[in-house]
Amino acid sequence: MGPSVPLRTGSAAPWIIATSLMLAALPAGAVTFDGEITYTTDYILRGISETGGRSAGQIDLRLNTADGSFAGAFASTLNRLWRHPWWGNLGWDYEIEGYIGHRFDFSQSWSSTLTGTYYAYVKGNAPFSDDYQEVSFSTSYLDLWTVELAVIPNAVRFDQGYRMGRYPAYVVSTSGQVPVLGRLALTAGAGYYTSDEVGYGYGNVGLAFEIKSLRLDAGYYVTENRAQRLFPYGRAGNRFAATVSWHF
Repeated sequence: MGPSVPLRTGSAAPWIIATSLMLAALPAGAVTFDGEITYTTDYILRGISETGGRSAGQIDLRLNTADGSFAGAFASTLNRLWRHPWWGNLGWDYEIEGYIGHRFDFSQSWSSTLTGTYYAYVKGNAPFSDDYQEVSFSTSYLDLWTVELAVIPNAVRFDQGYRMGRYPAYVVSTSGQVPVLGRLALTAGAGYYTSDEVGYGYGNVGLAFEIKSLRLDAGYYVTENRAQRLFPYGRAGNRFAATVSWHF
């Protein structure tokens, strides 16, 4: 079990490094660097808490080109929450994502983004890999409203704590924000995840406040309980979460 972690992370690392070097090799001024440092009271991904209602620290680093290409890496702390019927609590300590994509600007109002992402779950005691890859396509209006379709060709499927195998998964979602007063905005989102003929809906509503490089989000999240059949960790249901992010 020990050697599996370097092997899993190693499969993503060359791709991320090669892409970053390619972008960095472009002429000076053609590439910009930015990112976010985030603290959240509950790391919720597509309606599932990957931290079981506990807090998480996160960082996102990106390289961007003037024509819309980008590459980056995201990392988050996790908790070992997979309650296996035989082995007790299993899981991973960190989630690491490597991603690459391109944003297409059609006008001052409309844009689309194509992104490929590698999800790696590392430094844990789980006997199996939970890593997977994803391709997503989104369309946005003024960066205020977004519709996204994601395809996961090798999603890991669980049921009652047992690993059933890998199956294709599909996600359709929408999210948006509407300014209501000054720097305060109303936020909302909804989505549907399906894999191996099992699907669930999820959504959220909340408020966001931005001042300079700081953004505060607070919202209420709702997920259908049958989502728990698909994942080994976290929880589904109704809950509140808040997030603070610093953009640099």
